[in-house]
Amino acid sequence: MKVACQVRKRVSFQWWFRMAVQLSLIFLGACSESISFRKIISSLQFSKQGRDENFLRRVSAPPPPPVKLNTENPHQVVIGNGIVSLNLSKPEGYIIGIYTGIHNLLEPKNKEDDRGYFDVVWNEPGKPGMFERIHGTSFSVIVANDNIVEVSFLRTWTASMKGSSVPINIDQRYILRRCDSGFYSYVVFNRPPGLPAVEVDQIRIVFKLDEARFHYMAISDTRQRNMPSMTDRITGQRLAYPEAVLLTHPYEGQFRGEVDDKYQYSIENRDNSVHGWIAEDDLPPVGFWMITPSNEFRNAGPVKQDLTSHVGPTTLSMFVSTHYGGKEVNMTFGEGETYKKVFGPVFVYLNTAPNKAQFRSLWSDAVEQLSNEVRRWPYDFIGSKDFLPPNQRGTVAGQLQVQDGGGRAQPANNAYIGLALPGDAGSWQTESKGYQFWTQTDRDGHFVIKNIVPGDYNLYAWVPGFIGDYRYTAKITIKPGGNINLDSLVYNPPRNGPTLWEIGIPDRSAAEFYVPDPIPRLMNKLYPNDCRDKFRQYGLWERYTELYPNHDLVYTVGVSDYHKDWFFAQVTRSTTNKGYVPTTWQIQFQLQHIILSGNYTLQLALASATNSRLKVRFNEPKAKLPHFSTGLIGDDNAIARHGIHGLYRLYTIVVGSNHLVKGKNIIYLTQSKS
Repeated sequence: MKVACQVRKRVSFQWWFRMAVQLSLIFLGACSESISFRKIISSLQFSKQGRDENFLRRVSAPPPPPVKLNTENPHQVVIGNGIVSLNLSKPEGYIIGIYTGIHNLLEPKNKEDDRGYFDVVWNEPGKPGMFERIHGTSFSVIVANDNIVEVSFLRTWTASMKGSSVPINIDQRYILRRCDSGFYSYVVFNRPPGLPAVEVDQIRIVFKLDEARFHYMAISDTRQRNMPSMTDRITGQRLAYPEAVLLTHPYEGQFRGEVDDKYQYSIENRDNSVHGWIAEDDLPPVGFWMITPSNEFRNAGPVKQDLTSHVGPTTLSMFVSTHYGGKEVNMTFGEGETYKKVFGPVFVYLNTAPNKAQFRSLWSDAVEQLSNEVRRWPYDFIGSKDFLPPNQRGTVAGQLQVQDGGGRAQPANNAYIGLALPGDAGSWQTESKGYQFWTQTDRDGHFVIKNIVPGDYNLYAWVPGFIGDYRYTAKITIKPGGNINLDSLVYNPPRNGPTLWEIGIPDRSAAEFYVPDPIPRLMNKLYPNDCRDKFRQYGLWERYTELYPNHDLVYTVGVSDYHKDWFFAQVTRSTTNKGYVPTTWQIQFQLQHIILSGNYTLQLALASATNSRLKVRFNEPKAKLPHFSTGLIGDDNAIARHGIHGLYRLYTIVVGSNHLVKGKNIIYLTQSKS
């Protein structure tokens, strides 16, 4: 067979396929190739000011008190501004207490190192992972005046720590400003020359709130409610995955029979901007919110999913994790490799409502505060020289178009476009060491990426509705204060000819497919009627065996409807002895004619994979060797963690016409890893 042939002589099938194995299919054919805490310490007024949600506003207040720093206690640092008081252990840097009055908002029953802290999960190459709370060894004051206090808790790595502490110098910083109803926190990682090799899986800040007071959790406009307690989880029944617990003896009867799992409250980075808890029974009700004004320091790009707040009550700020990505998205440092990066700052925001009836207004107020923080980003008051203010950053602008096949280029509407460390197309989704800067194009494909930290980058993009990844061929170097205009860029999605048929939507998600109703005895009632979040229910993978007890899924092109007839995840089948066996799905389609000596192309776009091996056969289900196999792939665990996608993978399979026939053809998809 010739390597190339006339356009009329070669036909290809291109096909989207999202899998964990989670699947989305497209079959294509072609020829040829800070606002104040609003604490009521003075006269307060409840006002709308043109908004539907209420918020609190300080009126007729006396001049705000200065920020005070007290370091007299050899074991504690206290910072206060008359609104918020922050108690920190010295020199460790643990957050012992956060006060808006006489009561600590953190869990007073916990040990001092288990209330508010910074932790890292890491391992030496080839060795098991270790969880480490970072314990500062040196305290210093960065700045202290009436308007701002910034303090540092530095942990410097030494050779004596080898094997017991992550080989990175870690500087934890806290900032409290006059009039702010909250405080800022950030961390500087620094690896000078000579440190040993290490792999880092997780970097985060943790806050464990007072369980007796904080009962109402909010992570979005639609995902908020009163929550069960940690005690309810302890007395419940642990399910197949340890994070998931069936609540069997909850204190409040309304939670009996529900499943609670922290991964049910995950959010993509692009939307993971504000979440937290409300103590609605306090007088006045108090809100505790984690606000993240930028994603530049988070890993793996804008659609990487991660944890938020969950039962504890716990609130997290996730900087780096392998959740929904696996080891492919960790940070790996070689022997002697140098590194420096600032994670954060994030803002811990505290607010109050005048009475319990209006406690939900605290959420809308926190959302407004997020908008204020985003407008101020990047901040100009950060003490570390490694955090660059606006005048030392750059901008990239341009227009992205899509030219699919031989047609005219069209604007890449609503495309994701961003800068990340240089790499191959799509490498941004596993890149965790550098900064990333993303935006979305307007309807004409125009984009502006602002506040970029100087350095060398590649420009990446992907366009909903089109397969594949775009990468601008030239390296982009950002200089302080620089502005780069790239004019018009054109993305040519991989295509070998006209589309014959398709199953699903090329959007890197399995959300368009059939997501079954939850198992009644394993529901989380936060999502009873929410179709958009239906996939977050526990145990949906078991519904496949119920729906297909004896025979696997058969999809007929032109007859079946992928919204109803294509299960959202190709999983193995459970058996009566609690084992699992492979499953083989069929795609049946008609070909009116075959082009002899031509090639067909099958494109598989995988939205997720976990310990999976997908084998593909054409018209020969018993063939000893498959026509294609992915090999063993994936570690993102998206199905078990209630995610509708993980890492995106695209496979191109060339199929000779000798494997196809005129009339009815069948593609067999076997998820063989059980």
